[in-house]
Amino acid sequence: MHRHIEGFVAAPFTPMNADGTVNLDIIEQQARFLQRNNVGGVFICGTTGEGLSLTTAERMQIMTRWAEVAGGKMTLIAHVGHNSIVEARSLAAGSRLLGFDAVGAIPPVFYKPRSVDELVAWCADIAAAADLPFYYYHTPSMTGVDFAMADFLNAAKDKISNLAGVKFTYENLADYAACLAADDGRFDILFGRDEILLAGLALGAKGAVGSTYNFVAGLYTEIIDAFAKGDLKTAQTLQNKSIRIINAIAQTPCGFLPAAKSILKMLDLDLGPVRRPLQNITEADYNALRTRLEKINFFNHAAK
Repeated sequence: MHRHIEGFVAAPFTPMNADGTVNLDIIEQQARFLQRNNVGGVFICGTTGEGLSLTTAERMQIMTRWAEVAGGKMTLIAHVGHNSIVEARSLAAGSRLLGFDAVGAIPPVFYKPRSVDELVAWCADIAAAADLPFYYYHTPSMTGVDFAMADFLNAAKDKISNLAGVKFTYENLADYAACLAADDGRFDILFGRDEILLAGLALGAKGAVGSTYNFVAGLYTEIIDAFAKGDLKTAQTLQNKSIRIINAIAQTPCGFLPAAKSILKMLDLDLGPVRRPLQNITEADYNALRTRLEKINFFNHAAK
């Protein structure tokens, strides 16, 4: 049985230079920032990392740099999903050669799988190329592919020998609970909705992947600690703080991801712009976001 990941795995932003090229030089500083704030792993080049806006070569460069600066120090998971199965398999094989701990993949999002069996076959090809623990990345709000993950696990369990589980970024908590129970708890179901982490914990989540762990992991540590002590009232209060932070970010006109990336600049870790079609935050909206965050005492919880 694959080791279940516990605690937080950040979905790091991809740092970029002003001209839109990938800034590999700052990744070491990015890794140390996360380690300093007790984040034990990273899931790179996923949604938060703008993975599908990067070239395969860029993704390999980013993977290589993370392996150099954090290999053996953090749990490294590479998102290798791609619309081309050839490119996905290449990234998966590269992850193994670089010493990554696991890989994950979204489904193809243009020619979408029409059934669970088609999805399993797609994942099996990628997983075989990786020869590492494989996580299917379930994020139907982004991919438009929405099969019950309990059905996926049942169909895949005997066809993908290195299937570790699912990165579950969805609000269907009944399906999440069914995945946790599947095959006597064999699979690692990483919880992917920061704003309802407490609900995931109540159902049995042990590990979580998220974007806001980049800059406020301490708040989520407090949620987990309060829940573990049976102090549900404190855990609920802390989760509500998380919700207020996420709502403050989401109010930014350019959208959640560019605004969230800009928060690290407020914390003296400037990871640069985002790539089109995403739009960079304006100075006025940046200042307005800072004001909203100050009003809810975000900086009392923010990473240092």
